[in-house]
Amino acid sequence: MKIAILGPGCAKCRKTEEVVKRAVEEMGVEATIFKVEDIKEIMKYRVMMTPAVAVDGKVVIAGKVPSLEEVKKVLGGA
Repeated sequence: MKIAILGPGCAKCRKTEEVVKRAVEEMGVEATIFKVEDIKEIMKYRVMMTPAVAVDGKVVIAGKVPSLEEVKKVLGGA
């Protein structure tokens, strides 16, 4: 599973990355987590608000810092 954290590197984007890493660790999911900070690359995901999270190229959360439970729910269904 590939998880992209989309955002310019703001505090909310960093918090989102922390939450996603924690969820992956707690769930024992095998995933590659990477950040996408370039605005042109973010636009390719058709995201209008950051932070956002994409799993295997599909945006699953956008415009807010997700809760740990939200991330676990999304990853559980991925």
